[in-house]
Amino acid sequence: MSRPELILASGSSSRRTMLAAAGIGFATIAPEVDEDEIRAHMPPETAVDGRAAARLLAEHKALAVSRRHPDALVIGCDQMLVCQGRFFNKAVDEKAARATLQTLRGRTHELISAAVIAEHEAVTWHHVDVASLEMRDFSNAFLEDYLRAEMPDILGSVGCYRIEGRGAQLFVRVEGDQFTIRGLPLIPLLAALRSAGILPA
Repeated sequence: MSRPELILASGSSSRRTMLAAAGIGFATIAPEVDEDEIRAHMPPETAVDGRAAARLLAEHKALAVSRRHPDALVIGCDQMLVCQGRFFNKAVDEKAARATLQTLRGRTHELISAAVIAEHEAVTWHHVDVASLEMRDFSNAFLEDYLRAEMPDILGSVGCYRIEGRGAQLFVRVEGDQFTIRGLPLIPLLAALRSAGILPA
């Protein structure tokens, strides 16, 4: 019996890189969901719960692609950044990136990464993981140098940093899985793919 096709329902280059580096064959299809619309219609208890919100968004993305490819295993993902009760979105330009980093400077924030697997338009697996990061009280001069070096690539990250690169200089403490910080709870996902017969046991 042939293995089902594996699809990553994400436009994230970081997630593609992690899966490819782990030796997984997959296709990539953008889920084309309206995240703002989904957030606007979340139940109140979900909208204020970062874990629940990230999982719900990941489910919407996986199911959107599963409806078009019902026989495939579809991975949907989402990541949320929470700092002092505030949820952050990806910055749209350098001004917004500067504002995000100024807000996070000297504070601890959480990165919540959710992944789900959908097949035949139903969610068959999910996992949510959380990392805690404390950003140092860096100088304005460092901030401007950092933005000059890292723009526009950091606009793809909700925290405006790539922890695997220059973004490591922003922190004094990092607690949590590096894959989770980069947007995908990879180790639990690999276990799920082995259980599903996508990867050898």
